[in-house]
Amino acid sequence: MMKKIYKILAKILVSLILLFTLSVIPSAIAGTTGGELESQLQKAGGSWGGVRPLGSASLTGIVATVVKVFLGLLGIIFLILIIYAGFMWMTAAGDEEKVTKAKDTLQRAVIGLIIITAAYSITYFVFKALPGSDGSDLNITTE
Repeated sequence: MMKKIYKILAKILVSLILLFTLSVIPSAIAGTTGGELESQLQKAGGSWGGVRPLGSASLTGIVATVVKVFLGLLGIIFLILIIYAGFMWMTAAGDEEKVTKAKDTLQRAVIGLIIITAAYSITYFVFKALPGSDGSDLNITTE
């Protein structure tokens, strides 16, 4: 019974996300001309990490971007696992087995986030030490 409810809630959530996405994007694009759209995309690219065309990027920059995206996706996955474990714990209704499973999931997700943070730090220092790179490929400001 609970599995059916979870499936229905998941379908509703996905539907709402798609509905929101499909309603916001066309309205944002419709209000701009070609030149305005290009300048807005340039600004968005600069604020999202200054992504350059692959032809003008160095090998270090490409690898740094790939590593940054991969670690970011892993971080999102582990954040979702933390939320899922908290939900499992809150809905355990006193069942000790479910609580134990939720605690284990939460513990593993936190350890995963710590590992990802350490990996990102190591990657930053490695790319900063590479010849011809000042670490700006990872877009980390120290101010």
